[in-house]
Amino acid sequence: MRIQKHLLPMAVSAVTLAVSGHAMADTWKMALGDAAGGTQYELGKTFAEFVEEKSGGEVTIDLFPNGQLGSEQDTVNNASMGILDLSVLAINNITPFSPTVGVLTLPYVIQSPEDAKTLTQGEIAEELTQNTIRDAGVRILGWAYSGCRRLTNSARPVASPEDLDGLNIRVPKNEIMIASYQSWGVNPAPLAWSETFTALQQGVVDGQDNPYITIDTMKFYEVQEHVTDSCYVFSLQPLIISEGKFQSLSPEMQELVLEAGEEATDHSYDFLLESEEAIKKRLVEEHGMQITQPANDEQQWIEMATGIWPDFYDSIGGKEKLDQALEALGRDPAPQS
Repeated sequence: MRIQKHLLPMAVSAVTLAVSGHAMADTWKMALGDAAGGTQYELGKTFAEFVEEKSGGEVTIDLFPNGQLGSEQDTVNNASMGILDLSVLAINNITPFSPTVGVLTLPYVIQSPEDAKTLTQGEIAEELTQNTIRDAGVRILGWAYSGCRRLTNSARPVASPEDLDGLNIRVPKNEIMIASYQSWGVNPAPLAWSETFTALQQGVVDGQDNPYITIDTMKFYEVQEHVTDSCYVFSLQPLIISEGKFQSLSPEMQELVLEAGEEATDHSYDFLLESEEAIKKRLVEEHGMQITQPANDEQQWIEMATGIWPDFYDSIGGKEKLDQALEALGRDPAPQS
């Protein structure tokens, strides 16, 4: 079942995937932090369609985009307590509950969609899933791939870390991302996602970073003019389910849900590859954004930011966890502390 375009406005209170003739269907709630039309929504919609179809309408899923069910971190708490079934959220908002996931948010570990796919669909991803079950009471079922986080600002082109001088940049409330900006000489402003657009609009902060698709979906082009084509973090959004909910399902339904997560993940990867360049072009041609390339292939940014890696070895479970990820990507081990 496909949702028609007219059902996708940001103001929608809920998008219900329902099958007529199944009055007794079990209806699950899925929270999404982003607006309808983005990669979170695309992942959630695909997952819901698969579950509904393969269950013969036994399970339907209501999607609540744009943070209607609370902040992304709130949804982790609610899922762990069993009062919310599903959530799609930025990876940095699950890291406080299960710090080992932070290996995927260390600056410049993931530098391409291919890197992201390698680390979210193999042994490393399975270990992180088991850790989130243990630490947070939620299970990762799938991943949305949104692309590299691009720095935007309303003041001037930014090609080097020195160009950030005097700019106030919003970051998520995430220690690794805060430390990344501090390595570039910036004291960033940690703000909740729900406060970001207003803070940019009112000039409380000058800039933020997010993938092109998020810049477009959230209409940041209305309050930001400049984009730096950077890639210090690759934006991933896990789809999580309450572990209590998962364990309450029959073995057959558990398998169906796991398959749905895999299919939605594959779809999200293809969706990113098919849409990102067109979105980037539209931001420039239709919305007047100016894109600046980082100086010297981003080398200064990389050298300064990767210097923080040792500060987070303990929180991600040890240097060997980062080395495992780097080896999977065909790269050299991380430096010693």
